[in-house]
Amino acid sequence: MSSYKEFAHIYDALMTDIPYDNYVDKVVSSVENVNGKSLLDIGCGTGVLSAKFAEQGFLVQAVDLSEEMLAIAADRFQKQGHAIPLFHVSMTDLDGFEEIDVAVLSIDSLNYLEDEEQVLQTFKGIYESLTDGGQLFFDVHSVYKMDELFLDGPFTYEDENVAYIWHTEPGEQPHSVYHDLTFFMRNKSGSYDRFEESHYQRSFAIEDYLSFLQQTGFSKIEVTADWTNESPEENSERIFFRAFK
Repeated sequence: MSSYKEFAHIYDALMTDIPYDNYVDKVVSSVENVNGKSLLDIGCGTGVLSAKFAEQGFLVQAVDLSEEMLAIAADRFQKQGHAIPLFHVSMTDLDGFEEIDVAVLSIDSLNYLEDEEQVLQTFKGIYESLTDGGQLFFDVHSVYKMDELFLDGPFTYEDENVAYIWHTEPGEQPHSVYHDLTFFMRNKSGSYDRFEESHYQRSFAIEDYLSFLQQTGFSKIEVTADWTNESPEENSERIFFRAFK
């Protein structure tokens, strides 16, 4: 798994295409009387969703493996006046969280787990943290995106403050990809600092995720795609799951 180092400082600038409010709406519309309900934001990143969930009335706790991401999230919460506890914890090690009404594992964070056992361990930790009737929401890259779209690279991006070159290549495991990114970030002097990061992601077929959830004890599982309420199709890119304890 990647812990996002230098990338954490430009993450938000590169995620402007993510409809965070849509994600919040999906969760809020699925939970009765959200005010005062406990929510665990797993893989919270820079805290954008955590803050939005808090604004809806959830009592939010947030965890992430990246200390850099957590530092940015803490600064965000302080500026916005949110008292959201932050924990430097891997999603595979969620012991200690109890009576959680809603768990959210968003923006393909689960794809950073490298094998089936890690996914099962994560689902088990979430399941044990939830109240009876509690819900898990998560999304992953589809196998179509992993096997086809990601391998159409290289990809490039440029604005006045940052540019990147993003190379991809298939991993050893099915539906896995290595992401090698070279960034050029403008500094105060007007020149550009270069840094590199490598990330590895893996996905599984929808049927596999359903099996993992059922093995862990989850039931009443709903599957949709691409920010809609429609069922996934062959060329869907992002798969959403909602599961009940």
